Amino acid sequence: MNHSTIANTEVIRLITIPISHYCEKVRWTLDLLKIPYIEERHVPPFHRSATSKNGGSSVPVLVTKSGNFTDSTDILHYLDTISSSGQYLYPTNVEMRQEVEELEELFDAKLGADTRNWGYFYRSGDRKTMRRAWCNSTPVLERIGFEIAFPLISAKVRQVYNITADSAASSLQGIKEIFEIVDRRLAGGKTYLVGDTISAADITFAALAAPVLLPSEHPVSVAKIEELPIEMAAVIKELQSTAAGVYALRLYRDQRRVQSSHPDRRKSSLQKVAET
Repeated sequence: MNHSTIANTEVIRLITIPISHYCEKVRWTLDLLKIPYIEERHVPPFHRSATSKNGGSSVPVLVTKSGNFTDSTDILHYLDTISSSGQYLYPTNVEMRQEVEELEELFDAKLGADTRNWGYFYRSGDRKTMRRAWCNSTPVLERIGFEIAFPLISAKVRQVYNITADSAASSLQGIKEIFEIVDRRLAGGKTYLVGDTISAADITFAALAAPVLLPSEHPVSVAKIEELPIEMAAVIKELQSTAAGVYALRLYRDQRRVQSSHPDRRKSSLQKVAET
């Protein structure tokens, strides 16, 4: 649980795959808005047992008394309505709100898919890396399942997302195009993409760009840049040096505060039972 005082407050449940950048988008928002929650982590494809029970097929799924939410953008809209922190992710100004929502949709639809597919091209066959990415603080039986079924799971990932050299090259081009869009929006020394406070657009970009920027503040550490294939590391260094990359890394450094909510402390009762 990420907050110690939850008296008279609903504690919502976030079902995740640890490394999922869409889950990180929601996790970051919950932490930023100081909304109490329990994170329930699962190994793919075993996560489907938990998500299907709550109306979803993939992650993230947010389980609340008001209903279950199965899309990261819908989740952020909901969290914005229940926040009592005084901080909100969608501006009240109609035009600015439209800008935020359009950028969030662009990043979700394009950047999220491209960073995932490009990263999986290099790493989905690496058992050690994928163990770190998928098994962090997950139930012990799922971790055992990962070890037994990893070759099949890895092959399925590559099939489902059509991971090939050509698709990876196309994904990288898509990533660079989004970074160029963000570069242009930040021209003139802007601190945030829309307005003068952090919004859903900023969190979405930074979270979905994290796989190609490797911010040290990310709550699920998979690899250091020196451990990566040379070609992959070169691209990451290039992206880190862009205006968009510097901005996303700054957001992680200045806004992503997870020290009081270490992943190992965010376990549901199901996980605790499974790990005993």
